[in-house]
Amino acid sequence: MRKYFITGLLVLVPLAITAWVLNLVISTMDQSLLLIPEKWLPKDRRISGLGTILTVLIVFLTGLLTNNLVGNFLIRQWEKLLHRIPVVSSLYGSVKQVSDTLFSDSGNAFRKAVLVPYPHAGSRTIAFLTGAPATEVQKHLDDEFISVYVPTTPNPTSGFFLMFPKKDVIELDMSVDAALKYIVSMGVVVPE
Repeated sequence: MRKYFITGLLVLVPLAITAWVLNLVISTMDQSLLLIPEKWLPKDRRISGLGTILTVLIVFLTGLLTNNLVGNFLIRQWEKLLHRIPVVSSLYGSVKQVSDTLFSDSGNAFRKAVLVPYPHAGSRTIAFLTGAPATEVQKHLDDEFISVYVPTTPNPTSGFFLMFPKKDVIELDMSVDAALKYIVSMGVVVPE
């Protein structure tokens, strides 16, 4: 009886979480319908997904319009304005830097999956190579260090930024995607 219950959970829990996340994303994107004048909306404003289509269209058109000389000029002016506002400046600058790194064509956010000694010397965890420490930090380190991001399980969006001596880091022959799946599944989905 216990075996059937656990099997049922293994089937339904991922399905329920996926449905919940999709519902959250779609209902959040449907809020973009508030931008449209009331008279233009369909009589039944509960058409699920209409706001999602509108949001995707807005994002696409924004990318299309800013990918030319006039759009680039307008974006630069907008960013100059944002950088003059005290609290907004630091928040926008940080978010922009992270998003530029994550969504850039070069894709250098997570360069390689590695194995590091964490949380103590006798254990190991998977991390992602993010680069080298800043020059100011490197001046105070005795050895050659590398910067890594150690994600938490099962939510890899939270984690720790750490620096390890290069000699203590083992590069894995595993793609970043495979390593992320391995982490999110808490080690259940083993990479091939």
